[in-house]
Amino acid sequence: MSGLYREWEVGTDIGGTFTDIIAIRRDPAETRIAKVPSRPHAPVDAMLEALEAIGLQKHQVKRFVHGTTRVTNAIVEERLPKVALIATAGFEDVLDIARYRRRDLYRLDIPPKSPSLVPRELCFGLVERLDHEGNVLKPLQDREIDRLVTWLKQTGVQSVAVALLHAYANPVHERILAERLKAIVPHVSLSHEVNPEAREYERTSSTVFNAAAMPIAVEYLSELEQRLPIGPGLQVFHSAGAMVPIAAVKRRPLVMAMSGPAAGVSASVSIARQLGTPRMLTFDMGGTTTDVCLIIDGQAEMADGRMLGDRPLRQPMLAVHSIGAGGGSIVRNGPGGLTVGPQSAGSEPGPACYGRGGTAATITDANAVLGYLNPETRLGDRISLDIEAARRAIAPIAQALKLGLEETALGIVKVANATMARALRRVTVERGIDGRDCTLLAFGGGGPMHAAGMADLYGIGSIVVPNASSAFSALGCLTADFSFLQQQTFRVALDGIDLARVLERIETLIGQASEPLIANGVARAEIDVELVALMRYAAQNDAIAVPFSLPLNTTRLREDFLVRHHELFGYATQESCVIESVRVQARRPSTTIVDRPTTAVRKLQVASRRCTFDGGHDVATVIVDRASMKEPVLGPAIIEDAWSTIVVPPGWQAKPDTIGHLFLTKVTP
Repeated sequence: MSGLYREWEVGTDIGGTFTDIIAIRRDPAETRIAKVPSRPHAPVDAMLEALEAIGLQKHQVKRFVHGTTRVTNAIVEERLPKVALIATAGFEDVLDIARYRRRDLYRLDIPPKSPSLVPRELCFGLVERLDHEGNVLKPLQDREIDRLVTWLKQTGVQSVAVALLHAYANPVHERILAERLKAIVPHVSLSHEVNPEAREYERTSSTVFNAAAMPIAVEYLSELEQRLPIGPGLQVFHSAGAMVPIAAVKRRPLVMAMSGPAAGVSASVSIARQLGTPRMLTFDMGGTTTDVCLIIDGQAEMADGRMLGDRPLRQPMLAVHSIGAGGGSIVRNGPGGLTVGPQSAGSEPGPACYGRGGTAATITDANAVLGYLNPETRLGDRISLDIEAARRAIAPIAQALKLGLEETALGIVKVANATMARALRRVTVERGIDGRDCTLLAFGGGGPMHAAGMADLYGIGSIVVPNASSAFSALGCLTADFSFLQQQTFRVALDGIDLARVLERIETLIGQASEPLIANGVARAEIDVELVALMRYAAQNDAIAVPFSLPLNTTRLREDFLVRHHELFGYATQESCVIESVRVQARRPSTTIVDRPTTAVRKLQVASRRCTFDGGHDVATVIVDRASMKEPVLGPAIIEDAWSTIVVPPGWQAKPDTIGHLFLTKVTP
């Protein structure tokens, strides 16, 4: 009988305000979608509540993939457990020394750098030494390990980060320590597994982050495995844009950093390829943050890391730029005028208009006052809107500014749009791309509400709001490839390259990247491998990504590097160049196809309501049910479904396609 067996594939995204869920099955074809309030202190409960919201029981689920910012939030909010650091003797202070850069160049009233992740009393210098090629200069002695074990037992820590000098070139000493320490502490994080690359400070910082996240991740993922026992079907989305098995994540929980935003970008890549859009900007506005990313020719930009809490996190990930401006971002009137975020009302209590006890004004409250949100609707079928509460929250700001409520709310939205437009410039102008030539893909709870206003500000004339836009990151969890990624420092000059040795190291990396997939039942023949060389001139510091294939053709690789260097910097020379690192991604391509979610056509209680748009125009605005749209709609209009609102201002037009995407374009006067 239908519904009694495991036939559903489920994707979830745990956001700061809502947990989104989307589920599909193939026979008979059906797609379900829902949204429930997040529970920061009980995320597994929120996921199971979301499962109930779409009418499914645990025994019906055969695959469950989720993205989360749980690890990222713990890092940013500095809610990390104590960690001990084991470094090569003489390098115990690497985290305190850090880099020469000051946190703020002109402010002398704040510390120049963030404090070390590990206090000095929890740093241990181990007598051993390798050179930069991995040759052992000073062997690791048993008596030195015994000294470490005695010290470690006295610290009482549950997690240890091991970051020995040049371990990326030869992990022999780290592996010896891992074997000895596994009986002493529950969690051991090894730098050659977390970030097997040069740059001692960044590698050590990332290893410590990973060690601190291990207790949090193992507890959380173990609870999820226990309460949703579906074996290999339980997977996590990682920040490089694909899904990975639970077992691999427990050893490297750092791959979950930014996994939620990465899932949205992954779904966006599918849309960009489907529509044939050469340049696309993703605009994911949730309850707490706004995340943007650049997609060129169907490929999302990648980065080697990012800063979290003023400290480096180095690992390959999608180049998502995040700012603290979401629907729940708190609005303040300070000496410099209105500001939004980064503090958020979150899901508890949430914006004032949610009627859950919030009193601080937020961006969502401003949208409610402007008339964009339907006072008769229930967000996610659970939260009723209290427009009067939103007005009360904004009233003190309006009084201080000596402005009307609607005028103040419009100012809040404009400030929010300007803040988010700066994020778009970070991923376009600063990379030599004219963002005005891009198509904006708007999703998340707030993206479709702000997309047109921000596009007007930035000069973008084309917007796509995909179907399932409010749960688009959850959708990305389902449609992404199943993959794992490895990146390691090679530091090999192309001139005089030992090709046989390099190919041997690449094959080793391919095996390491493929192993987690094979362990989860993926046949080796089903695995595709993508190779990228991180290259630079011999005298340069930073490397750029150059894809290549096997067998390795060094002449072609050099030519591709020169072309890419000229594209990025406007010049290329014939100087000697170096392969700094090699990135290997093993993937089984996704075969999941998601149909348009089945949404009942709703009977709207009113055909229009008063809304305020730029210029202070309070106009009667047509209200359209998204599921019933067949023809283009001219603004001003509000397009609604059960989970999201699309604002079409005057001067814009919205046109649906057959699979539920909406295309917003500027109307020629």
